[in-house]
Amino acid sequence: MKKLIAAVVFGISIFGLTNTAISQNKIGYINTEELIGAMPEAEKATTQLQDYQTALQQQGNDYQTELEEKNTLFVKDSAKLSVAAKELRRTGLIELYQKVQGWREVMQQKLQEKQQELLVPIRNKALETIKAVAKENAYTYVLDQNSVIVGPPGEDILPLVKKKLNIKEAAPKTQAPAVVKPKP
Repeated sequence: MKKLIAAVVFGISIFGLTNTAISQNKIGYINTEELIGAMPEAEKATTQLQDYQTALQQQGNDYQTELEEKNTLFVKDSAKLSVAAKELRRTGLIELYQKVQGWREVMQQKLQEKQQELLVPIRNKALETIKAVAKENAYTYVLDQNSVIVGPPGEDILPLVKKKLNIKEAAPKTQAPAVVKPKP
């Protein structure tokens, strides 16, 4: 009987210690998309990405213009060309047409590669800063608000991370007072 009482007391004390350890976990939340959007590097990367996309689109337009010009010239000169010359030009037109058609896929691939090149370092910097803030402030867990539907209570650590990255908080937008129209 003494062994049973000792086991029960031991079990209760272990449960109490475990419960105390669990309750000491500090949980924080952060919106990483908002953080990355507030980083000055992200604005610069977005501008670079837009410029790159414009250049790619211009290249596609140049291919399209070249195709149209060569096709017009082919139609105009086809009566004067020999069969062999027509075949060579037609082959060239087909290759250029395929290049124009495939350009959209090439453009998307190049755009994704550039996006990765520009955004991965920014994301890594954000994540490293989040980890540093979590460690400095004794957070056991930091969850992304965008992926948590239900979770335990926690604190928003976005202001702490922004402070660590020297990102100034934007002034809150003031709302214009509501205008009440008198009833006629």
